[in-house]
Amino acid sequence: MDFQSPDQGASPAEEARGRPLVEVALESIWHSREISRADLARKLEVSRSTASELAAELLDTGLVAEGGDGPSRGGRRPILLRFQDEAHVILGVDMGASHVAVAVTDLRGRVLVWTEEAHPVRDDPSGTRALIIRLADEVLGRVPGAARRLLGIGIAVASPVDHLDPLHLSETVLPAWKGRSGFELLRERYGVPVFVDNDANLGALAERWWGGGRGLDHFTFIKLATGIGAGLIFRGQIYRGATNAAGEIGHISIDPRGEPCVCGNRGCLVTFVGGDALVRKAETLVAENPGSLLAERCISPGSIEEAALLRDPVAMQLVREAAQHLGVAIAGLLNLLNPGAVILGGSMARLKEDLLVPLRETVVRRTLVSSVAASEIRVSDLGPQGIALGASTLVLSLALANPALFPGMRGIAAGEGR
Repeated sequence: MDFQSPDQGASPAEEARGRPLVEVALESIWHSREISRADLARKLEVSRSTASELAAELLDTGLVAEGGDGPSRGGRRPILLRFQDEAHVILGVDMGASHVAVAVTDLRGRVLVWTEEAHPVRDDPSGTRALIIRLADEVLGRVPGAARRLLGIGIAVASPVDHLDPLHLSETVLPAWKGRSGFELLRERYGVPVFVDNDANLGALAERWWGGGRGLDHFTFIKLATGIGAGLIFRGQIYRGATNAAGEIGHISIDPRGEPCVCGNRGCLVTFVGGDALVRKAETLVAENPGSLLAERCISPGSIEEAALLRDPVAMQLVREAAQHLGVAIAGLLNLLNPGAVILGGSMARLKEDLLVPLRETVVRRTLVSSVAASEIRVSDLGPQGIALGASTLVLSLALANPALFPGMRGIAAGEGR
């Protein structure tokens, strides 16, 4: 997976204003993967001697090394500066409502190890924290030297996140947690910074850097799981809203006479499409259709999806109805925001056309033609690792933009005066 720079507007010289030039040089080398000192000077709009001094500082950090020879432009072939993707690793944690997944990535977004385990996250805070630590130790132990090279930890949570108080979790969404994430334990255990954001936002970030959102300045990522959330990309950046609560598409009421929701409203999208709602509906339908494949197994969102892939009629009905309800909400989204694409992630995304066909039919009936024409609706190709990858990408993006936040990269701040 290759990275496409989210910000194509400002020149490196403009970006350098207010930032140490050595940090801008590091980011430029990361984007280029490898570059000569002369090309770095041209890119940063500085003298060759300044570029050489910047290169010397970065070589001392271990994040940049001299690689092979570049093409000659009439003289001696230049020695290239190459970003070292393996210099550090990042831990990305996906803490869903009913599972925990943990990934180790390098500094190029490559997933080196990934693991997942079901767990009643909403109801068991202490058990969830213990599970995150156990899985983190497990995956770090499977990558040689990973614990020593760990740069930071990103955590995606199924809860709104206030960036003024990121360790606080919504007591409405996760009442058993009583507002306390307890993620300070991870910072103390691993000795690296910990960053937290909403899972749908980080799914959108992963799509923007590595997936179907590359090259798109306006798109929406929708995570379909126990809860339903949306990450909104506006002008290439995550749009969070005035109080960091943008994207709560799961709590749009599509039937004011519907079932009560945990948010206090009635007939919210999540009461029709969320994992718990699908299980309740499946149990009712299976009682009426004992020949269904679902009658032979424990009913869960995963078993419903498996049965749908095997063309079970009850499971297919559930998927069709969920797609139609989701289409109502997406139609409103298209009419209001007119994004360039809507990308569906989460476990239900693996149903692909079985989900997309009835969804698109609903959307077409309920939107302006111009909105539909501008917005492609598709499923993510990042798979089940996407949210954990987004959590890791959060750390990577912060490390490239502000290396001084990270103990392992603070040597870069030495160029502050330049």
